[in-house]
Parts: sequence; structure tokens; C-alpha cells
Amino acid sequence: MTEASHRYFVLNKPYNMLSQFIGPADARKLDELAFDFPEGTHPIGRLDGISEGLLLLTTNKKVTRLLFQGETTHKRSYLVQVYKVVSPENLQRLREGVAIRIRGTEELYVTAPCEVEIVEKPTNLFQSGYEFDERIPHTWLLITMTEGKFRQIRKMVTAINHRCQRLIRLSIEELSLEDLQPGQVREMEEETFFRQLKIDNWR
Repeated sequence: MTEASHRYFVLNKPYNMLSQFIGPADARKLDELAFDFPEGTHPIGRLDGISEGLLLLTTNKKVTRLLFQGETTHKRSYLVQVYKVVSPENLQRLREGVAIRIRGTEELYVTAPCEVEIVEKPTNLFQSGYEFDERIPHTWLLITMTEGKFRQIRKMVTAINHRCQRLIRLSIEELSLEDLQPGQVREMEEETFFRQLKIDNWR
């Protein structure tokens, strides 16, 4: 790696691990990973403990604002396994937007339109550590959206009377997991990191 003032990492966050370095003593945290992160490393956004997949980390404090809090939206793609077979009608409801409750309020929020399609389970999908009986009726969905409210996808599938069984973030814009296995970390060059995230005003 070339020297830079900040460092950038991609993690395949394992199932049943918090997206933080400090937390409850009985919870698995990022400090248990077999990787020597530099001082000041922090996650950019979060995945809840039982969600998996792409988690970005950096020593650059302004990335969260550029990626998640600015006016420009960024696409995020998720592979989602839900109980029961999703009907065409419910698939369309997800695409058009459903009402979910916002964290900490009784307010109902209608989600923005997003891309949703039914897909086959990937043949090379890594193991999650959660056992699921494949004989139980279920559906795999590929969801691409620009929002990321607290537990939004889980609430969206609940709104159409399904239950989220497995949730894996695959990518943010052009930055993806590629062949990273759970718990593995890939360090990235600064310019490549921002280019793949489609962030132009990072300097």
C-alpha cells in the first residue's frame, strides 16, 4: 500500500457480531477480528448484529458524512432470505414503497421506491453460522436501495407479512465484497475507495 494520511478497509462482517469495537462484554465485536486495525479506525455506518456482509472502516472521520449524510444518494445492494414464497403483488409493494415505523417514534414512514427481484440462492454463498432448513418455503431477494434507516429492510419485509431470515450487504455502489469470507478484511487505496463509492468531493 502507498502511504496516505488515512486508511480504508472493507470487511465481510460475520453473523452475530456487532459493528463496533467497544460494547457489551458478552457480545462479539470488531476487536476480536484477526486484523491489526490502526488507532482511530471506525465503521462507516452499521449493520445490526445478525446481519452480514459489507462493512466499511476507515480512520477518515469525514467519510460517513460524504457517504450517508450528504445530498447525493448512494446505491446499496442486499441479498435477503425471507420465510415463505413472495408473491408478485408483495414484490411490487416493496418496489413502490411500504410503511414502516421510524426508530424512537410512532411515526409511519413510506420507504422510497427501490429495485427488488427474486433470485436463486448463490451457489458460492458463504456459510453464516445460522442453520436453516432449506426444505422450509422461502425466497431469496436482491434489493438495491438508496436509503438505510434503522433495520429498514427487516421492517420492509415484515410490512408484507414475511420474516427476514438472512440479510447480507453485497455492495455500496461499485465497491463490493468480491471473494471476502466472513471475518476477512481487505485494505484499499484511497483513490480506488472513493472512486468505487462514486464520491467525487473527498479531497
